Amino acid sequence: MTERMLTVRIQRQDGPSDAPRWEEFSVPWRQNANVISVLMQIQRDPRTSDGKPTTPPAWDAACLEEVCGSCTMNINGQVRQACTALVDKLAQPLMLAPMKKFPLIRDLTVDRSRMFEALKRVKAWIPIDGTYDLGPGPRQAPEDQELNYALSTCMSCGCCLEVCPQIGATTAFIGAAAISQARLFNNHPTGSMNADERLRGLMGPGGVADCGKAGLCVQACPKGIPLTSSIAEMNRDTTKQALKDWLFRDESKGGAGPGG
Repeated sequence: MTERMLTVRIQRQDGPSDAPRWEEFSVPWRQNANVISVLMQIQRDPRTSDGKPTTPPAWDAACLEEVCGSCTMNINGQVRQACTALVDKLAQPLMLAPMKKFPLIRDLTVDRSRMFEALKRVKAWIPIDGTYDLGPGPRQAPEDQELNYALSTCMSCGCCLEVCPQIGATTAFIGAAAISQARLFNNHPTGSMNADERLRGLMGPGGVADCGKAGLCVQACPKGIPLTSSIAEMNRDTTKQALKDWLFRDESKGGAGPGG
């Protein structure tokens, strides 16, 4: 009986300055296999479908359970995680390509540094003074806990940036992920003490006001995070913050403010 084979086409590129090319591979079909396991099959014996030896394809992977976001790539034209993309549910031939909105490193591996720089810009953490036991934290309303849990599932995978029309090589838009993380930490009882700083990080060039309201981010998010509502709320809060900063600036100069 002839063994069933799977055809895989991978966009290869040895480096950022090298020309891209497509290589085709044939591997034995395995039921319930994910794209990562297919790439591992190719890695063990990197030969194209016509038997020509080649280099093992490069890709990123870590958790293998859609938590780290590192294996994100374009699979059959759709950005998603390779670890949860089951071959049985995908059209053939299998087409694998790197994300296009991030600098390429090699093959399917890209540099997602812009996402982590965006998190720094909005101070996406809760500062504490020292490492000693601070005791129990402040109580949170159940509805805040529910929202914060949903927002906290972001894994910086890059799907929202990949589909965003505002993201490009010449644009500075911070992206939906960082905006939503600012909302998460501002909604935390301790994190809210630094809310002004995060909001200012979302103001100015590339900030939340640069969002084009396409809504593709919320459709692409593998975790179902309410990104568009985060953008709307942060847009409102940054407007209020800008007004507050303007009022306090006038007061610091000795003015009476509006209507004075």
